[in-house]
Amino acid sequence: MPAIQKNEARLDLRMAAETRHRIEQAACVSGQTITEFAVSAMLSQAMEILQKHQNTWLSDRDRDLFLAMLDSDVEPNEALKKASERYQREYPGAR
Repeated sequence: MPAIQKNEARLDLRMAAETRHRIEQAACVSGQTITEFAVSAMLSQAMEILQKHQNTWLSDRDRDLFLAMLDSDVEPNEALKKASERYQREYPGAR
């Protein structure tokens, strides 16, 4: 038997009556409750935004340059050393 999910969090929204009407129509057409529709739409948008924020897409040229820099024997400069130290202070235990 599947576990029953308990919804504990609440999000109250204010919107124009016309906006609510459109959302109700879309939920009805989708065969969902307003809550199911709203949560699904917001979660989908949130995941897309977070993925764009968390991923960096490089061109082939930039990828090749980045990989070449990783393979090089150049020592880090002072600015990079300071940035690394600052990162270690702000995120202890992170690698």
